[in-house]
Amino acid sequence: MSEATDDVRRALTIVFRGTDGLARPDVERAFSFDMEWVGPHEAEQVVDALLAAGWLEAQGQHLCLAVEIGAVDVPFGWFPRPARLLNPAQASGSEEGVEHERTAVSTASERSTPSPGAGRPPQPAIADDPRARLTRRVASFISRQSGLDAEELQRRAERKINAFQLITPWMAYALVAREQGLVMDDIVKALDVN
Repeated sequence: MSEATDDVRRALTIVFRGTDGLARPDVERAFSFDMEWVGPHEAEQVVDALLAAGWLEAQGQHLCLAVEIGAVDVPFGWFPRPARLLNPAQASGSEEGVEHERTAVSTASERSTPSPGAGRPPQPAIADDPRARLTRRVASFISRQSGLDAEELQRRAERKINAFQLITPWMAYALVAREQGLVMDDIVKALDVN
């Protein structure tokens, strides 16, 4: 599978986790406000594009997955490229069609969006949240204060994200800190952007 297809499959896995269908406003809210992958003004375009590409289908008042996406591994901290949601690969058809679509999307996105920098993934809409930039610092602080090594802390934060589904990584780390009995005032100060 192409990276473009994997991005769509992962995004849909997260949005539709634990449910057979969602109302359209809920899907748009998940893409924009909850996960902050795209801006609110783009969320409607994303849903329209996913419907047109055959990933979603309308069933009454709900949107449902139109294709079986199977077991999908979503790495910690992963987020999709907004261009891959706004111009998704076709859900059905031959692999050649998907590859052609991916190439067309890549070419179009290269023309329309500046490169975010070599070796760095593009920043999602969450980058507008000043606390998101402090995630590493907060994780280091919690690791030092709690005595948990970084890998164990990350594993626990991933469990929080899986359990609560639509929370940001910094919030997951804060929940782990609370679980470890750390003084939350210190965590709040570490997350303070002023």
